[in-house]
Parts: sequence; structure tokens; C-alpha cells
Amino acid sequence: MASPKWRALVLNALRFEAGWLLCVLGGSWVAAIAGGSLLVWHLWRCARPGEWQFIAGFALLGLVIDGGLQLLGGFDFNDQTLVLGLLPLWLWMLWPLFATLVHHSLAWLWRYPLLAALCGAISGPLSYYGGALLAEVTMAAWLLPIQALVWVVLCLGISRFYKP
Repeated sequence: MASPKWRALVLNALRFEAGWLLCVLGGSWVAAIAGGSLLVWHLWRCARPGEWQFIAGFALLGLVIDGGLQLLGGFDFNDQTLVLGLLPLWLWMLWPLFATLVHHSLAWLWRYPLLAALCGAISGPLSYYGGALLAEVTMAAWLLPIQALVWVVLCLGISRFYKP
């Protein structure tokens, strides 16, 4: 039988995946409700002390990174409403949802910086590609290689500064 800790880690990953799907398929209103609810649940039931600051910082980082890439012409969101004129809420919500994994389901990964970088280089762009297809977002040809680089740097940074 699975230990309670192992079960909690799997549920953490499943909550993220459910949130990702709801945000991408449901759009910004669903992201506000479902993503917000998942974040509140995580902070109430699962978060480590002070983890809310990490999640808030990651949300801000997402706004800066993806917002900057949007300003450079990396995304075409068609007629979707944009937060601060930069990103649709559903895309922005994916950043704090990902941050809920860092100290939980992905905590093991940060001990292996090269593996973390490889995982970031592959899973980051794949997530953007899949999300763009499902949400009917057009991406510039240069965006996925840039996303790979962004997620390599993010994952290496987390590996370097992660404190279990």
C-alpha cells in the first residue's frame, strides 16, 4: 500500500494536471475559478510555511517572461482578453499552478540539475505547444526554442537554490 506522503505527491501532480487542462480548455473564466480554487486548496492544505511567497513570485515571473515574449510577438491570442494587456488569465494561471509542484511532486528533481534542465527543455515547450493547439493560440516559429532555453534556466535556478 502507498504511503500517505507518496499519495500526497501523486495528488499534487494530478491537481496540477487537472488545473492545466481546465485553464487551457476552459479559458480565463474557468482559470479564475478552477485555478484560483486549486491554489487556495494548495495553500490551505499542502503548502509549506512561506510557500505562498514562492508561488506569488513565480506568478510574477510568469507575467514578466511570457508577457515579454508576447510583447516581442511570440504569441497571437486572437481576440482573447489579456491581463494588463499581456496575457490571457488562463496562461498566466499556469505559472502559480506549476509553482505548487516545486516543493512537492518535483522536489526530488532539484537534486539532479542536469536532469532538471533536460526535463525543463522538453516539458516546457511541449506544454506551450499543447496548450497553444488546444486554446487556438498561434506561436511564432522562434518561441518554442526560446521557451526551451527559459525552462532550462528556470529549472537550473530552482536546482541551485531549492532548500528542502
